[in-house]
Amino acid sequence: MNQMTLLRNPKQRKLLFSAGLSWMFDAMDVGMISFVVAALAKDWNLGPEQIGILTSINSVGMAVGAAAAGILADRFGRKPILLWTLLIFSAASGLSAFATGFGILCVFRFIAGFGLGGELPVASTLVSESMPARERGRAVVLLESFWAVGWIASALIAFFVIPDYGWRVAFGIGAVPALYALYLRRAIDDSPKFAEIKKAPVSLKKRIATVWSPEYRRSTIMLWILWFTVVFSYYGMFLWLPTVMVLKGFSLVKSFEYVLIMTLAQLPGYFTAAYFIEKFGRKFVLVIYMLFTAVSAAWFGNATTEGMLMAAGICLSFFNLGAWGGMYAYTPELYPTTIRSTGAGLATSFGRIGGIIAPLLVGLLVGKSIAIGSIFMLFFVTIIIGALAVLFLGKETKGTELL
Repeated sequence: MNQMTLLRNPKQRKLLFSAGLSWMFDAMDVGMISFVVAALAKDWNLGPEQIGILTSINSVGMAVGAAAAGILADRFGRKPILLWTLLIFSAASGLSAFATGFGILCVFRFIAGFGLGGELPVASTLVSESMPARERGRAVVLLESFWAVGWIASALIAFFVIPDYGWRVAFGIGAVPALYALYLRRAIDDSPKFAEIKKAPVSLKKRIATVWSPEYRRSTIMLWILWFTVVFSYYGMFLWLPTVMVLKGFSLVKSFEYVLIMTLAQLPGYFTAAYFIEKFGRKFVLVIYMLFTAVSAAWFGNATTEGMLMAAGICLSFFNLGAWGGMYAYTPELYPTTIRSTGAGLATSFGRIGGIIAPLLVGLLVGKSIAIGSIFMLFFVTIIIGALAVLFLGKETKGTELL
């Protein structure tokens, strides 16, 4: 079934595709880091700890950006904040190509992370608020599917560009989204839900208090656990994937090729999640896909043959990214319009702390010669905790109208 045909309104399809392209550029930039660090480790003689710092600094920026953009989007609108975050991350990505040393590159990656982290929760909120209840979850998962397209693009750039032209050219390509922002400014409208509350904005203090009020506290706790466990495991596993392949004995170019194949499995992961999320609900998709992600992580970390490694990596990509789609669809639905972007931004920001810790921790463990299998068992346990939080604390939002 063609998922896009389920969005009957041409204006809604245009919004989904337009926001999806900005999402794709986000993913391309994040994906590029995982491939660039493998090349930088050779060019600049970086140790595992420095690789961990470089990947984590991006997540520090994403944590700050998610909270700031979420708060600002409830005050000034979803569309203007989406455009500004897109411009910030693309400019910083382009400037990364001119970095003369490790410290300067870290500064640029923090700024890029700020824009990246801010754009994602705002874009998902905008799409969620602009869709009818019967198609809302599927639309947001399809929005998330553009992440796989961006990763595939970054893998192709890594495979065809980095070996021959170097990592600087790869970063330079990351500046292209700045031009796309000019188109986006005219192509999309702000959320109709936001238009309803625009004339009576709620203060920041009251918005944060409401997020933690008795009515929403259970959902907030569940979301913060969910976001932390998913982001921790994703950035710990996927940013290190090319490097892990090298550690397992494959050449740099061969590792890029294998990760590209694994990344292709993300698309069917998203599309199946998009189908199941409206058929069986948000909790079903999140719990089932996270449990299979945990099993795949344990399998990948302990794979002993090339075939097992590829099969486990494909399953890991399929289920992990399907869970991401469900998480982005679920998060905005748990808050009313007055605090939706703030609540989503704060949950995303807390989750990004996991994205800060995980690459550093993996770098530390690899530096201490801890077995890859043991490291991936840590991700197994973390993902199980997130699945249990959704199962016992989450409430189903399938088919409900947004307040």
